[in-house]
Amino acid sequence: MNAPQALDALNCPLQGVNLIEASAGTGKTWTIAALFARLLLEERDGAPPPAIERILVVTYTKAATAELRERLRRRLAEMLALLDGKADGDDFLRALAARFPEGRRATSPASG
Repeated sequence: MNAPQALDALNCPLQGVNLIEASAGTGKTWTIAALFARLLLEERDGAPPPAIERILVVTYTKAATAELRERLRRRLAEMLALLDGKADGDDFLRALAARFPEGRRATSPASG
């Protein structure tokens, strides 16, 4: 069995399954929100990003689900503000936004 390794949310493959398992306070929710943003924005193999309704995120309790839902919404709002030039965003969001040509930003599913 291989030892667990840190997940690079900006560069890990988006296809298939990613299991995020770690102790409390280690950034699991941040990582899930980062992957969620990438899923909504990035094309893969020439295919457009999936509709938000096609993305399944699973957690274990109602409280965790509510927290995750709020964090995902907040993260998407931060990304939209960055793409609209209304906020600077953090390092991850700036790196993600840098992947898109200016023209593509206006047509991103997350931007409208």
